[in-house]
This record gives sequence, C-alpha cells and structure tokens, in this order.
Amino acid sequence: MENQALIDEPLKRELSAFYEAEGRHYHSLAHIEAMLALAGHYRASLHDPEAVEAAIWFHDAIYDSRAKDNEARSAALAEKKLAGRTDAQRLGRITAMISATATHELPQFADENAARDAALFLDMDLAILGAPPDAFDAYEQAVRREYGWVEEPNWRAGRSAVLKSFLARPHIFHTEEFRQRFEAQARQNMARSLEALGA
Repeated sequence: MENQALIDEPLKRELSAFYEAEGRHYHSLAHIEAMLALAGHYRASLHDPEAVEAAIWFHDAIYDSRAKDNEARSAALAEKKLAGRTDAQRLGRITAMISATATHELPQFADENAARDAALFLDMDLAILGAPPDAFDAYEQAVRREYGWVEEPNWRAGRSAVLKSFLARPHIFHTEEFRQRFEAQARQNMARSLEALGA
C-alpha cells in the first residue's frame, strides 16, 4: 500500500478523460495542470504534497453545471479510487479538501499540517481570481460557456452574488503567500467583473 503511488499513470489517464469531456471550458485539464504547477512551486511548504496533488486531480472530476453536489460526488470518487492506496486518515484528509471546494472555507482539521495543506490547496484553486486581467477575463468567459443554459439575467444575478460573497470576505485567500501574490489583483478583477455585469 505504501509503495503504490496515489496518482499513477493509469489513474491520471482515467481522470484526464473526465476533464477532457465536452463542455469543460474552464474546469478542464488545463485547470488541473495550472494547480499542479502551483503545487510544484509551493511544494516545500506542503506537509503532504502527494495528498494535495491527489485532491487537485479529483476535485473537479465530477462537474455538471446544473448539479449542486459535484464536490461531494468528486470526493466519493476519490474515496473509491484511492481506497487501498493509502490509510483511512490520509484518505479522509484528501476527501475533506475536495469537499471544501464547495465553499472554499477551511475544513476543521485538528492537525496544523493538514490545515496548512488544505489552505494552500484551496488558494491554488482560486488563484485564477488573481490572474492578470486578460487571463481572468478568459476564465470568466469560459465559466459563462459552461453555464450556457442559464439565461443572461439569471447569469448576471447569480455570478454577481458569487463575486460579492468573495469580496465580502476579510481575505479571499487563506495563506499569507497567496494574499501577497494574488489578493489585490483578485479584488480588482472581481470589482471590474461586477461592473461589467451591471451589479
């Protein structure tokens, strides 16, 4: 069990098929690769980088813009696929990180190292919010395409509510590293997006 990689090549191929499915305009393999690159950059800060990488691979595996339980279903998939590859406690940390992407609020871990890894993982998922304006605008357009079935007035109202909820937080990012690198730009991007949405 200990010698088996959490995410081996066959599992990568299996998960990649989810991310390459039709209609994945933002929640695609490119999003996973961007998060994995961030995980590599911050690897020295991670207590269990392999667990974080596993959470990255699974966190958007199930994605249906009409559904409300994508995160829970992605966590359940991770639990099924990773069973036997690691111990129950570690698997619980991985699935808790995946489930936390529903709200981007930190899961309640008693272990400081697990909490730190979860904070960095959630910040990696939101790093696109603090991207340069052109990249952020492309992200917004890609998410809109994923919600192409939503009529424009409803989209504007729903997206505005999401952006306002993030802006209302004392900090968008959980870690000091990501706040310093992305917070100011993220707030500028979202304020500009709200203006474009007419909110």
